[in-house]
Amino acid sequence: MARRATAGAYERINITLPRATLGLLDRLTRKGDRSRFIDEAIRQLARGRSREQLRELLEEDGRVNRDRDVAVLKDWAAVDAEGWHGRRRR
Repeated sequence: MARRATAGAYERINITLPRATLGLLDRLTRKGDRSRFIDEAIRQLARGRSREQLRELLEEDGRVNRDRDVAVLKDWAAVDAEGWHGRRRR
Protein backbone atom coordinates (compact mmCIF):
# COMPACT_ATOMS: atom_id res chain seq x y z
CA MET A 1 0.00 0.00 0.00
CA ALA A 2 1.38 3.43 -0.93
CA ARG A 3 2.30 5.86 1.81
CA ARG A 4 0.77 9.34 1.68
CA ALA A 5 3.11 12.18 2.47
CA THR A 6 2.02 15.46 3.96
CA ALA A 7 1.77 18.41 1.57
CA GLY A 8 5.03 19.88 2.86
CA ALA A 9 6.90 16.69 1.97
CA TYR A 10 6.51 17.28 -1.77
CA GLU A 11 8.83 19.13 -4.12
CA ARG A 12 7.88 20.49 -7.55
CA ILE A 13 10.34 19.63 -10.34
CA ASN A 14 10.49 20.06 -14.09
CA ILE A 15 11.29 16.97 -16.17
CA THR A 16 11.61 16.33 -19.89
CA LEU A 17 10.08 13.22 -21.40
CA PRO A 18 9.98 11.97 -24.97
CA ARG A 19 6.59 12.63 -26.60
CA ALA A 20 5.97 8.90 -26.87
CA THR A 21 6.54 8.46 -23.12
CA LEU A 22 4.24 11.36 -22.32
CA GLY A 23 1.61 9.85 -24.61
CA LEU A 24 1.90 6.56 -22.75
CA LEU A 25 1.67 8.37 -19.41
CA ASP A 26 -1.46 10.19 -20.59
CA ARG A 27 -3.06 6.91 -21.71
CA LEU A 28 -2.31 5.26 -18.35
CA THR A 29 -3.21 8.11 -15.99
CA ARG A 30 -5.29 11.22 -15.59
CA LYS A 31 -3.30 14.46 -15.54
CA GLY A 32 -3.89 14.84 -11.81
CA ASP A 33 -2.37 11.41 -11.18
CA ARG A 34 0.88 11.81 -13.15
CA SER A 35 3.06 12.54 -10.13
CA ARG A 36 1.71 9.60 -8.18
CA PHE A 37 2.22 7.28 -11.15
CA ILE A 38 5.82 8.47 -11.71
CA ASP A 39 6.55 8.15 -7.98
CA GLU A 40 5.31 4.56 -7.93
CA ALA A 41 7.19 3.68 -11.13
CA ILE A 42 10.47 4.98 -9.68
CA ARG A 43 9.92 3.16 -6.41
CA GLN A 44 9.15 -0.07 -8.28
CA LEU A 45 12.25 0.28 -10.45
CA ALA A 46 14.50 0.99 -7.46
CA ARG A 47 13.06 -1.65 -5.14
CA GLY A 48 15.58 -4.42 -4.48
CA ARG A 49 18.37 -2.83 -6.54
CA SER A 50 21.58 -1.35 -5.25
CA ARG A 51 22.74 2.14 -6.10
CA GLU A 52 25.35 0.57 -8.39
CA GLN A 53 22.73 -1.51 -10.23
CA LEU A 54 20.56 1.58 -10.74
CA ARG A 55 23.57 3.55 -11.97
CA GLU A 56 24.33 0.79 -14.50
CA LEU A 57 20.70 0.85 -15.72
CA LEU A 58 20.87 4.64 -16.21
CA GLU A 59 24.23 4.45 -17.98
CA GLU A 60 22.94 1.77 -20.35
CA ASP A 61 19.84 3.85 -21.08
CA GLY A 62 22.11 6.82 -21.76
CA ARG A 63 24.13 4.82 -24.29
CA VAL A 64 21.01 3.47 -25.99
CA ASN A 65 19.22 6.85 -26.19
CA ARG A 66 22.18 9.19 -26.75
CA ASP A 67 21.21 10.22 -30.30
CA ARG A 68 17.61 10.90 -29.32
CA ASP A 69 18.68 12.96 -26.33
CA VAL A 70 21.09 15.07 -28.39
CA ALA A 71 18.32 15.78 -30.92
CA VAL A 72 15.94 16.86 -28.14
CA LEU A 73 18.64 19.07 -26.64
CA LYS A 74 19.23 20.79 -29.99
CA ASP A 75 15.49 21.37 -30.48
CA TRP A 76 15.05 22.90 -27.03
CA ALA A 77 18.26 24.96 -27.15
CA ALA A 78 16.80 27.00 -30.01
CA VAL A 79 13.51 27.47 -28.15
CA ASP A 80 15.31 28.49 -24.96
CA ALA A 81 17.40 31.06 -26.82
CA GLU A 82 14.32 32.59 -28.45
CA GLY A 83 12.19 32.68 -25.30
CA TRP A 84 14.48 34.59 -22.98
CA HIS A 85 15.79 37.38 -25.19
CA GLY A 86 13.82 40.55 -24.72
CA ARG A 87 11.51 39.10 -22.08
CA ARG A 88 10.60 41.73 -19.52
CA ARG A 89 9.79 41.15 -15.89
CA ARG A 90 6.34 42.18 -14.78
